Amino acid sequence: MSLPREVKAVVFDMDGLLVDTETVVFRAMQRAADRIGGEMPFSTFQRMVGLQHEVSDLILQEHFGEGFDLDAWSSAVSGHFQEELAAGIALKAGVGEILDWLDDAGLPRAIATSSRLASLHQSLGPHGLVERFDALITRDLPIRGKPHPDPFLKAAEALGIAPGDCLALEDSHNGVRSASSAGMMTIMVPDMLDPTEEMESLCVRIARDLHEVRDLLDAQRA
Repeated sequence: MSLPREVKAVVFDMDGLLVDTETVVFRAMQRAADRIGGEMPFSTFQRMVGLQHEVSDLILQEHFGEGFDLDAWSSAVSGHFQEELAAGIALKAGVGEILDWLDDAGLPRAIATSSRLASLHQSLGPHGLVERFDALITRDLPIRGKPHPDPFLKAAEALGIAPGDCLALEDSHNGVRSASSAGMMTIMVPDMLDPTEEMESLCVRIARDLHEVRDLLDAQRA
C-alpha cells in the first residue's frame, strides 16, 4: 500500500520509536515499586505510555492508592533510569538507515515528543542524533501535549511544511491520535502497545519497524 500523498517532511516521536526508552522506564518503575513493597503491572504501565507526566501521575496515584508519595516515587524512578542511561540506551531498529535516506532525499525532519529537551539530549546525544533533526518539539514548550494535535502542528510550522504533507511516525496510541488529528499521514510502529481497530483507522499503515517505513518511502519516490 502506497502513501496517499507525496511526503515533504517527516515528524518522529522519540521514546519507543527512536530509542528503546519505554523498556528502560518500565524496568525503572518495577524497581521503584519493589522498594515500596508494591507492584507495577505491565497493564498499568501501558496506560501511561505516550501521556504527559501530569496525566500519568494520576494513573500512578490511582494504582498505588492513599498515602502514595509521588515525589519519592519520581525520585526513585529517575535514579534507576539514570543508572541505565549511563550504560547507554539502544536505538530502535532502522533509525540510522531512515535518517540516511532522508538525508539523501533532502527531506526535513523533526521530533515531537512528550519528553523534555534535556531528556532528548540525554537519550539521543550519545548517538550523535540531535543535530540530524531540523526542529525539536518537546514538553518544555507552552503547548498542549499529546493526544492534542499541538506538538505535531508545531513541528510542521517549525519545518515550514503543511501538516497534510508531513508523515508522522508514532508508537503510542495517544501519539497516533495527536498526529492524525493534526492532519498528518500517520504510521504506527508498535513498541509497548499493540495496534487496535482505532489505530488502524487513524493510520495509513502499521509498520513492523523503521526499515519498513524507509522501504515505503523509497518505493513511493522511485
